[in-house]
Amino acid sequence: MVDKWLKNTHEWLLPPTCVLCHGPGAAGRDLCPGCEADLPYLKTACQHCAMPLPVAGTCGACQQDPPPFATTRALFHYREPVDHLIQRLKFNRKLYVARLLGDLLAQQLAGVWPRPDAIIPVPLHPLRLRQRGFNQALELARPVAEALSVPLLAQACRRERDTPAQSGLDAVARHRNLKGAFKVDPALDTRHVALVDDVMTTGSTVAVLAQALRRAGVARIDVWVVARAD
Repeated sequence: MVDKWLKNTHEWLLPPTCVLCHGPGAAGRDLCPGCEADLPYLKTACQHCAMPLPVAGTCGACQQDPPPFATTRALFHYREPVDHLIQRLKFNRKLYVARLLGDLLAQQLAGVWPRPDAIIPVPLHPLRLRQRGFNQALELARPVAEALSVPLLAQACRRERDTPAQSGLDAVARHRNLKGAFKVDPALDTRHVALVDDVMTTGSTVAVLAQALRRAGVARIDVWVVARAD
């Protein structure tokens, strides 16, 4: 009751404003209905890696070499204006963007079953975390975990190596770059988790993390991302 009163008071004092057109927001979000309708939704994709496809199914790469995760859900193509929103979050510390994108992702995931036992944000190395000041994957995962009533395990995995940036590397180099990068808390005791991140490009990061979780005894891993690069 108190939380609802505080939320209503906050919206009365600071009404939501669309982050794209700066008009009035709607449904308590910083996004107007028109801009929300125009976002680059990913409608048909590979069920395993979310690579955009003409019709839903399994892409050739996943048929030949299935990834270590079961499914990937991506809300958007990584295109304008979503790419700019994510960059605004990561590099300009606009954390309200994480709440908005997390809410939209949770809305898409509301009907997904089976639900995971826990949500794990893709971790940042401590050095990168100190430089940035926050983990964008964790900030995106918070509203998803809240909306779906799924436990959020922010400390279940950690990044052991501060790997060079993945941008500019091909798929093989990305995978090699991440080898041994993640360590799973030995106390983790769950059979089904969902990994949350901002963008999937080749899937190397979540694949290496999923392999570490598999070795730790997790039976099923799903991946939930805001955007998928074409």
